[in-house]
Amino acid sequence: MNLLLIGSGGREHALGWRLAQSPRVARVYVAPGNGGTSGEDGLVNVELSSIGEMLAFAKSESIALTVVGPEAPLAEGMVDAFRAQGLKIYGPTRKAAQLESSKDFAKSFMAAHKIPTARHATFIDPTKAHAYVAAQGAPIVLKADGLAAGKGVIVAMDQPEAHRGIDQLMLSGAMDATATAGNKLVIEEFIEGEEVSFIVMIDGRNVLALATSQDHKRLLDKDQGPNTGGMGAYSPAQVVTPELHARIMREVIQPTVVGMEAGGEPYTGFLYAGLMITPDKAIKVLEFNCRMGDPETQPIMMRLKSDLFALVDHGVNGTLDRIEAQWDRRVGLGVVLAASGYPDNPRKGDEIAVVPRDADDFHVFHAGTRLDGDRLLSNGGRVMCVTALGDTVRIAQRRAYEIADQIHFSGKQMRRDIGHRAIAAKR
Repeated sequence: MNLLLIGSGGREHALGWRLAQSPRVARVYVAPGNGGTSGEDGLVNVELSSIGEMLAFAKSESIALTVVGPEAPLAEGMVDAFRAQGLKIYGPTRKAAQLESSKDFAKSFMAAHKIPTARHATFIDPTKAHAYVAAQGAPIVLKADGLAAGKGVIVAMDQPEAHRGIDQLMLSGAMDATATAGNKLVIEEFIEGEEVSFIVMIDGRNVLALATSQDHKRLLDKDQGPNTGGMGAYSPAQVVTPELHARIMREVIQPTVVGMEAGGEPYTGFLYAGLMITPDKAIKVLEFNCRMGDPETQPIMMRLKSDLFALVDHGVNGTLDRIEAQWDRRVGLGVVLAASGYPDNPRKGDEIAVVPRDADDFHVFHAGTRLDGDRLLSNGGRVMCVTALGDTVRIAQRRAYEIADQIHFSGKQMRRDIGHRAIAAKR
């Protein structure tokens, strides 16, 4: 059967690559895809931009199932539109996707259902936001309320930075070109600890937990520099013990599923809980995303041994309780290669040379790339994610960097310490 996958990033390349391996899948159309998906076996790029175009394509090509990668189509109601036409699609409805599309909604939801999270306040008046920061002090975290294309969070380590951040997010119009964030701002306490990405599949009632992972948000080594969409990730996250895993399911995931159903909007789709594990092992939800993470998807898909299409099919049909996911025992580790100027002003159009041919223990997932004839060019901030498998974090790390160092384009940026927390914990 034929599938439709929405998106153009590294997450979608990894999802499409794994979906295409199912013996039940003939072809995965990727809308719009990137330079890597265009050359991946079983994947076909299609230029579709609007929900209406995607709906028409799904009908004309007898698409058996559509999978939504990024957040924007979910917030726009793509799932609602497909379901109204009787088409199978995996993802949350527009109302359910408010868990990501509105930070204020998510915070209110967590408070109502006693899901642990940081203390917060929401503002539409910049003057009151400035006064709140002056009273609370720093470090403190600022979050634009709506979708902000990865640019809506500022972790301010001192008060001057916090005040500049308020002006940036609420007054400068910086969000206008990329976001639905508007002028509403959520300000929350800064929490120390170790971050974990906990991603599950939900069918409205049943939950299937995927492998845990840990992202690296800062641009530079040793977690320095500005926040980014993610500079690399590894799986599994070794901080998540079996006991902690059970607590996360009990304290975060199950109350979310029950709360959404009780509110009349059962949640179906991938759900990403960005968590902070504090030094005393308390769990705090930093954010919800209504999709797989990027770059976490890449090492998770490298480790997945099960048929991804079968998992998604159960997710659509409400039968996730009838299946389990099987995982490679090895560590998956992905290193992002970013463009010059990322994250603030990424440059596009740099030619990419020497991309090694994928092997059993590594895969180069494209994100911001496009083909210009025979030339492969950069076309976004995060250009690629080199993802490798290894018996330990250190071995997977060594293999990923061995491949990453062979890929060349002008201004290439990458961290050299992906997985450093796990490696340090082993010493």
